[in-house]
Amino acid sequence: MRLLNYIIRRLLLLIPVLLGVSIIVFTLTRITGNPAAAYINEKMSPSQIAQVFERYHFDEPIWTQFIYWLQGVIQGDWGWSRTAGLPVTDAILKYFPATFELTIVSIIIAVGIGIFLGMRSAVRRNKPFDHVTRVVSLLGVSLPIFWLALILQFVFYYQLKLFPAGGRYDISFIVEGNIPRYTGFLLIDSLLIGNFDLFFNGIYHLILPAVTLSFGTIAIVTRIMRNSMLEVLNLDYIRTARAKGLSDRSVIWKHARKNAMIPTTTVIGLAFGGLLGGAVLTESIFFWPGLGKWSAQSIRVLDSTSVIGFCLLVAFIYVIVNLAVDVMYAYLDPRVRLG
Repeated sequence: MRLLNYIIRRLLLLIPVLLGVSIIVFTLTRITGNPAAAYINEKMSPSQIAQVFERYHFDEPIWTQFIYWLQGVIQGDWGWSRTAGLPVTDAILKYFPATFELTIVSIIIAVGIGIFLGMRSAVRRNKPFDHVTRVVSLLGVSLPIFWLALILQFVFYYQLKLFPAGGRYDISFIVEGNIPRYTGFLLIDSLLIGNFDLFFNGIYHLILPAVTLSFGTIAIVTRIMRNSMLEVLNLDYIRTARAKGLSDRSVIWKHARKNAMIPTTTVIGLAFGGLLGGAVLTESIFFWPGLGKWSAQSIRVLDSTSVIGFCLLVAFIYVIVNLAVDVMYAYLDPRVRLG
C-alpha cells in the first residue's frame, strides 16, 4: 500500500514535468522557423496559405497557439512529417518498433555484461582481472560510437564476411514477400507466423548494431557496479555475514548484490532512455530503419516538425523511464518510500 502511494505521488509529480517539457518543445517549434512551412508549398495561392494559417491557428496570439498545439499533442496530432510523407505520429509508429527492438537487445547485452564485470572486478580488486576490466571500461567510455561502428563494420563485414553491413533482414525476404506486419517487431512477428529463418536472420542483423550501441553503456554500468559493490563489501553487515561463516558466493549474491544494484539501477534506466535517443548515429551507419535514421534524414532536409516530434517522444520516454527507475528504487530500498 505504501509503495502504491509512492507511485501515485510520483505520477502526480509528472504533470508539471510534462507541462514544462511541452512548453520547451512548443518554444522550439516557434524559434526554429515558421511552423506553417510544413503545410505550405510553392504551388499554393495566397488564399490557400491564409486558410492554412487559419486552420492551424498560426495567426492567433502565442498563448492561444500553445493551447491549440497542446490540445493537438494530447489528441495525437503532432504535425506532418515531410520526410516520411506521413503524420508524425504515424511515422513514429512506423519506425519505433525497429528502434525499440534494437534498444532492448542492446540494454540486455549492456546490463548482463556490465553487472557481471562490475561484480567480478570488485571481488577481485587490484588483481589482473580488475585492471583489465578498468582499462576496457575506460576505452568503452572514451570511444566515439560512430568510430566503433565503422571499425566493426569494416572488420566483421568487409574483412571477415561474418556479419551483414546493415539492414534489418536479407533482401531475399522482401522479394519472397515474407515480411509480416502485425506488431512491427520483426522478431515477434516472425515467431507469430512460425518463420524461424526470418527470426534468426533478424538476430543475425541485430548483432553488430546492438554491440555498437551497448558498448558505451557496458563501460558505464561496469564502473558504477564496481564502485557500488566495493562500498557494500566494506559495510558492517557484510563483515558480520562473513564472521558467521557464510560462503563468499552467498555473501556476494544474496547480501551484497541487491544493495549494490540500487545506484546501478538509476544508471541503467537513464542509459535505456539514452540508447533510444542516441541511436541516431548507429542506425544511420548500419542502415537501420528506425527513429534515429528517420530523425537524421529529417535534419538533413530541415524537416523541423519531424525533428521536434522526435525530441518530444524522447522527452516523454525519459520521463516514463525515470518513473520506472524511481519505482524500482523504492522496491530495492524501502527507506525511499518514507521520503
